[in-house]
Amino acid sequence: MLSGWREAKARRPWRMSAKLLIITSVVTVIGFSAICVNVLFDMRRGEEALARQTLENLATSIDADISRNIDIYDLSLKAVVNNMLLPEIATVSRPIRQLILFDHATTARHFGAIQVFDAEGRLTIDASTLDPEPQNRADEEYFRVHRDNPNVGLFISHPMLFRGAFSIVLSRRISDTDGGFMGVVAGSIRYTYFHELFERLILDPDDTITVLKRDRTIMMRRPFDLDIIGKNLGTQQDWKPDNLRAGGSYAGKGPVDVTPRLYVRSSGSGPLFVVAGKPLKAVFSLWQREALRIGAVVLMLSLFVLGSAVVLAREIGRRADAESKLEEMATTDALTGLRNRRKFDQVIDMEWRRAMRQKTQVALLMIDADHFKAYNDTFGHQAGDQVLVGIAICISDSVRRAGDCAARYGGEEFAVLLPNTSATDAFRIAETIRAKVLGWSDGSAGTTVSCGVASLAPIAGMDWTVLVAAADKALYAAKAGGRNQSVVASLPALSLVA
Repeated sequence: MLSGWREAKARRPWRMSAKLLIITSVVTVIGFSAICVNVLFDMRRGEEALARQTLENLATSIDADISRNIDIYDLSLKAVVNNMLLPEIATVSRPIRQLILFDHATTARHFGAIQVFDAEGRLTIDASTLDPEPQNRADEEYFRVHRDNPNVGLFISHPMLFRGAFSIVLSRRISDTDGGFMGVVAGSIRYTYFHELFERLILDPDDTITVLKRDRTIMMRRPFDLDIIGKNLGTQQDWKPDNLRAGGSYAGKGPVDVTPRLYVRSSGSGPLFVVAGKPLKAVFSLWQREALRIGAVVLMLSLFVLGSAVVLAREIGRRADAESKLEEMATTDALTGLRNRRKFDQVIDMEWRRAMRQKTQVALLMIDADHFKAYNDTFGHQAGDQVLVGIAICISDSVRRAGDCAARYGGEEFAVLLPNTSATDAFRIAETIRAKVLGWSDGSAGTTVSCGVASLAPIAGMDWTVLVAAADKALYAAKAGGRNQSVVASLPALSLVA
């Protein structure tokens, strides 16, 4: 029906506004949330970069301290190796020999005394005494390595007990002028050095410092654990060297325990390297607190925006419904439910212009209740109102197209606008309405209607009042012809045909 289509069209701007408001609010919330997420991830990357830089500085400083002490101690070993080749070393007294060999030897409480072993592994010279006790180190790894390979240079042993203390042994080969094996000079760095070095650092309980050989043997680790010291990471199938290259970092589960950490490896080129680790939970703890706080604020703002949008959309809908009802009240006849004269004039003007543009026909039915005044005077106004309602129902039941418009034109007169309808089709509809009214009414007090039909294709300069006048004349002709009939107006001469 035309009325329903008009109502939907009238409400559509408000409905679109409500939908647009909700869509805009959702897009705004999504965009704002995306910005916040991006900011949070930038903050997370910043926290990780700061932690990585801190661990890198820590690993580098420890690596530098260890490398410096190893280099200093190695200089003492080299001096002993060079002095052992002096011709006069075998002829001088023991005190003089000690002075020659160990005059430049480094002495510190964490450094063990340097010892010299001959080609058979027997202890011959000890920096700590002129009369060393008999010892044989031919079975020790450091001795066998130097004996079998003349090009090893400085060799650092696995962690071991050396002279009653847990230490790492540093050793060098003594070769004669022809490269022949003459023995080994060895010294040690006690683990008290590492303990004291790590105790000077301000670390969290779960932070780790690991000192490794180039073959990935763990030489020292904080927190200290004898079960881990000496373990070679080369045996770990799930841990590859590429996971942590020199000067690089790695985040995740490490090779020793299951705690996810951020690991940073020192970039030094010495015989040992350092890996500093910090739990990822500690790295991102501050960020997580900030993320939760910002996330809670964003969530509350998002809920507020969306809630406000829903409330406003609901109010817009209510306003649209209220305006629709006002529109309906202003354009609908209160008694019959059909469109009133005002609305009919608006619709016929609009359809007349459309038909003029599209060069199509417009038909109009003018319908009047026969003998209505006499019926009203006889049976009363309430009975008369019931007759008008019945006629309106018959009209509405016969006019079903969405573009058609049925209206109460005034008093007992009705009008039906039929766009794009020929005179023949309009006459058929008029007869249908007339027959339904006749069938609806009862016996002696039966109600009938007369119908005037007109249809034409408007041209430029023609007003729709021409169509109304034609249909009205046809209605008068139907009444003059005896009522209860439909008459079609003949246009443009407006001659009447029954």
